[in-house]
Amino acid sequence: MSLNRNGAWIAGIALLVGGAGGYWVAGTRMSVAPEMSTAPSMNSPAERKALYWYDPMYPQQKFDKPGKSPFMDMQLVPQYASGSDDRATISVDSAVMQNLGMRVATVSRSVFQTSLDVSAIVAFNERDVAVTQARTPGFVERVYALAPGDVLKANAPLADILVPEWAAAQTEFLALKRIGDKGLLDAARQRLRLAGMPSALIAQVERGGKVQPYLTLTSPIGGVLQELNVRLGMSVAAGETLARVNGLSSVWLATAVPEAQAASIAVGQAVVARLPAFPGTSFRGKVSAILPETNADSRTVRVRVELPNPDLRLRPGLTAHVTLNQRSADSVLSVPSEAVIRTGRRSLVMLAEDAGRYRPVEVQTGQESAGKTEIIEGLEEGQKVVTSGQFLLDSEASLKGIVAGDGMGKMEGQP
Repeated sequence: MSLNRNGAWIAGIALLVGGAGGYWVAGTRMSVAPEMSTAPSMNSPAERKALYWYDPMYPQQKFDKPGKSPFMDMQLVPQYASGSDDRATISVDSAVMQNLGMRVATVSRSVFQTSLDVSAIVAFNERDVAVTQARTPGFVERVYALAPGDVLKANAPLADILVPEWAAAQTEFLALKRIGDKGLLDAARQRLRLAGMPSALIAQVERGGKVQPYLTLTSPIGGVLQELNVRLGMSVAAGETLARVNGLSSVWLATAVPEAQAASIAVGQAVVARLPAFPGTSFRGKVSAILPETNADSRTVRVRVELPNPDLRLRPGLTAHVTLNQRSADSVLSVPSEAVIRTGRRSLVMLAEDAGRYRPVEVQTGQESAGKTEIIEGLEEGQKVVTSGQFLLDSEASLKGIVAGDGMGKMEGQP
């Protein structure tokens, strides 16, 4: 009786020692072992053909014959061909899956709504520029109280210019008007135009009958006075730039988009901008241009956004937070972003198969949005991928020399 009791005690110890070969998680042993086929092979390891040999501490390096590892003081381990479908898998018990909190998600199709947040600086709209030049030589008789940086309304006076040549031409025009010869009068009127006299001033001379040798320079548009190159008493030459005005009816936002997201930006794309200067207010605009040059230091692409500015509140130099939204035209394959393992050289997912088996699959990823990553290549709709605990499976696969294939089971290096 005592012997039986001791035998039972020894058997219990043997069971405990035998169970120590696995991982213990929350009181449950995790047995993660590489499976070289969906079903156990009927051949012994000696009868199976080795595909290659590897060092478990450096599994990415393959060797065509057995021997000692050049990396560690240990023998190389053979990797055998599978018995049925040439796929190396890892098997995990369902109870262990629950204890580890492993979750899976289905590869599905969805329409991507991309959203990118970047910083921006408000700048002048360089397309909304007006330049005032002298049409004829003259002298500055008056300069209005203005300076660069002043905000002007349209037709605001800038300076008065005395044009001596106009006095003689206008006198001749008025004399021909008194004679009443229509042909000569039309010729004289054309001469005034060619002398650079505005049509409004010619009509004023014809209507009032008085010589008007002064030209008042005005701002063609409303905006910010950028340049004012006139001073009292100075002479001006024909074609000389006297003033430059930049409009404020619309402004540009200068943004820098990372080159990895530049492909998702398109001209005409809707934009929402928020400025710290106007909390709680959103400004809506659109992408007007994607500049061709990429910044070599920051690896960013310059994107120009145009915003309406009807009340002239937006001034160059203000900072803004810009959200660029774009909806993809077609549905694309996607998985939760947390399912993607990025190694730096490639991207992997752990594909969940039947009977608790998993295998690494290399994928080509695209854009990311709302916690999802586009899958360009490597998976098919309806397959399942691991979204929690995949790093444990990937580590086990690396230690066992399991090489990532594609979603159809083709291993790396196979045609």
